[in-house]
Amino acid sequence: MNKHELIDLMTGVKSSKKTYYTALKKTVDQLKKKNMQLEIMNDITKNMNMEIDIQEILRNVIEKLKQLITFDDSHFVILYEEEPALLHICPNGHCDLEMDPKNLLHPFQEFSSALKEKQPIQVEVNQLPDFPEKDRLLSLEIESLLLVPLYGKSKKIGIWTFGRKKKKTWHEAELEFLEQLSNQLALTLENAQLYKEVLHSKQEWEDTFKAVEDMIIVFDHKGTVYQSNDSARGFSNLVPLIEKSQNLIQDTFSFNKPGFQEILLQHDTILEMHAYPIQNKEHQVYGVIAYYKNVTERRQIEVQLLHAGKLGAIGEMAAGIAHELNSPLTAILGNSQLLLRKTPQDNPDYMLLDDIKICGDRCRQIVKSLLTFSRQDEYRFHYYSINEAIHQVLNLLKFQLGKKQISLHLSLQEDLPFIKGSQPQIEQIIINLLLNAKDALDESAQTEKSIAIATYSENKFMVVQVTDNGTGIEKERLPFIFHPFHTTKDREKGTGLGLSVSLGIAKDHGGKIDVLSTPGQGSTFFLRLPLQGEERG
Repeated sequence: MNKHELIDLMTGVKSSKKTYYTALKKTVDQLKKKNMQLEIMNDITKNMNMEIDIQEILRNVIEKLKQLITFDDSHFVILYEEEPALLHICPNGHCDLEMDPKNLLHPFQEFSSALKEKQPIQVEVNQLPDFPEKDRLLSLEIESLLLVPLYGKSKKIGIWTFGRKKKKTWHEAELEFLEQLSNQLALTLENAQLYKEVLHSKQEWEDTFKAVEDMIIVFDHKGTVYQSNDSARGFSNLVPLIEKSQNLIQDTFSFNKPGFQEILLQHDTILEMHAYPIQNKEHQVYGVIAYYKNVTERRQIEVQLLHAGKLGAIGEMAAGIAHELNSPLTAILGNSQLLLRKTPQDNPDYMLLDDIKICGDRCRQIVKSLLTFSRQDEYRFHYYSINEAIHQVLNLLKFQLGKKQISLHLSLQEDLPFIKGSQPQIEQIIINLLLNAKDALDESAQTEKSIAIATYSENKFMVVQVTDNGTGIEKERLPFIFHPFHTTKDREKGTGLGLSVSLGIAKDHGGKIDVLSTPGQGSTFFLRLPLQGEERG
């Protein structure tokens, strides 16, 4: 027996070539199936720690799985807040990752049994209770369902179903592979859900972080900015702010306690800074959150309220002094009038007595104006003369304007009707306009300084026009002059509230204030108040 005959005898090729090739083909098929199984498992496993596209994974798994196992329908029933919800239908339907409470299913006994016993269960469709998917399955002539439970590391995920048109028995090898596959897929689904939850929480935090109008900055242990919100990134003085925050940041790291300080930046910007340590599980500080609140406007309002309180007290004292002055003024005027009646005009003392009476009348008029301006009923509306209001104001300011060598020109229309409003409040507007004109003239290099006041009616409005030949207002500043606290004056001269308050009073009266100005030539302000039917009383 030669070598080839020995090999043929040992391999049995000559005796049973057909059996040999059948066995070989079966082995190859088994290897192909095994490779396909490994490929499917690998497709799921390799995505475990990546940003997972569940839809794509499920489509690939279903397509490859159809080459290994015979089934006509497959879908997933995923638990949604402990209730079953239809999440995916593959391969003939949609694949939707978003859970919809409208798709909630009522669990049937076999569903609960598969989850409870953690093993596949085969059921007949026509014997199942009614549920949303039953009609679809029957329309596809699906007779039996295999329910494969899906369990993650820590919780049950749901059920993976396989439908067949004919009641075929599932082989043990098929069930074993599906169990292995479902375990791996359950972990992937669990990771996907966790990833979505983390992503959602991260997005919520970022949205909250951005929504805060105050500045928030997160610093690392080196005092470097790690993260900041939109308000902080848009802050114009961010660099000096970070520099002035470093001491408190380092103290917060060192002492592991919240801290507070006030920061003063240029243009008198005041910020309150609160620093809070960020700790890990070991209570070690690895960062500091700094919260900044701009309190500039609040502080200015507080100062203004304090100033208003002082002015109120001064007003009350001035009113009291005015009342006290009335008594001696009455005696001075009365006695001077009696003496004038008894003194001939050619007497040298007559001129002296007449001067006393004139000065007394002027003092009485000033006291009257002061009492009128300091009245407490300034919010009551009544009919008054706008020209009279201007004269009352001039009684108070004429001396100041004359001392500054400012000439005053009046052009008051005499036949103007009375208008309804609060005369003291309108007088306050006129005072603010005149004082602003005086300050503009103080800064001007004009040799002849003047203020012109005119009154007239125009288009159902009473107009008070105040014109000066002072420094004027730059074009870019005009839109801001009525904003609260906008001022170019020194801190001792003004707070920037005069025009803002005046505009508010004008609007309360249904009026408005307009301005025309040319830098270096002067400004004209127009106070417009609505005309009403005349009523004098």
